[in-house]
Amino acid sequence: MLNDLEFSEFKNEKFDVLIDARSPREFKHSHIVNAINFYALNNAEYEKIGIIYKQNQARAKTIGAKNICKNMANHIPKISKKFRIGSKIGIYCARGGLRSKSMALILSELGYRVFRLKGGFKEYRTYVNNYFKQKISFNFLTLCGNTGCGKTQLLEELPNALNLEKIAKHLGSSFGGICGIQPTQKAFEAILFDNLQKLNNNIFIESESRKIGKIVLPLKIYEAMQKAYKIYCYCSLENRISRIEKLYKPKMKPEIFTECVDKISPYISTNFKNDLIKNYEIQDWKKLIEMLLSYYDKTYKKPEKIDFYLDTDNIKKAKDEILDLYYAFKNDKINSINSSLSFGQATTL
Repeated sequence: MLNDLEFSEFKNEKFDVLIDARSPREFKHSHIVNAINFYALNNAEYEKIGIIYKQNQARAKTIGAKNICKNMANHIPKISKKFRIGSKIGIYCARGGLRSKSMALILSELGYRVFRLKGGFKEYRTYVNNYFKQKISFNFLTLCGNTGCGKTQLLEELPNALNLEKIAKHLGSSFGGICGIQPTQKAFEAILFDNLQKLNNNIFIESESRKIGKIVLPLKIYEAMQKAYKIYCYCSLENRISRIEKLYKPKMKPEIFTECVDKISPYISTNFKNDLIKNYEIQDWKKLIEMLLSYYDKTYKKPEKIDFYLDTDNIKKAKDEILDLYYAFKNDKINSINSSLSFGQATTL
């Protein structure tokens, strides 16, 4: 069985496996979340056939068919071993063309239920781009506060939460690039889109700049964060230092530290920079973090309107307190809570 579907329908199907038929290079750059790369053409084949196609389309199709058959001969044993005949397969290529069609026909003839994405990955990207251009249809509960207040730790404990730094693989600041290689912009948007499809209204999120490392947040998401219900997190300096040291120390190698200090060098004095380097060299993490917090706290802009203050010295206690707020939102009881607020002023509930 073989069917072609628009992405609006395709995304609602529950596939046993989603196959990306594009080349490994295309797949690595970005792909639909949870897709597996069973390529019709490998990188070299795809590049070569692209060149031939401009000169002789018939010859390019002939060579392409030969290569697809060769690659499918390798893929079929792997697919059939993991997914029984009759399984439901979704498949796409770049534009819904010959690569996905060829593979879909073979898999369909083998007895799989195959659903091909019309327009391929290009159509998917159009859908995602349009989605992020629209007004956000849900509310954010935004965690604000200075570095080290446990906002990220709290997000990991909460239901219905969206961790943008985790998706972007970056902690946001000049020292935040310790999470490995960041995804491409398209890959980030793919994961963000997928996450948002799984979440309900009133999403917990951490306040972020428009840029997280090299990743740029979709404008409508960023605007919704600015207008969101603001939860200001605060805790002791001792806890802030402890949390930052635990997170950064294992990953802050000398070359990374030097690169990070260079980024903030235009904004600090030479003496301050030298003291940072000295404290790192002697591994005085407490003093080093205190210095960096004094720098970052000055640059942090506190929201003009804070709706809720949250003590995060004890994360478990903070979680319980914020969940009461969450369920008040969920059960439409927040108006009774808000009646005690003086809007435009920071108010502790």
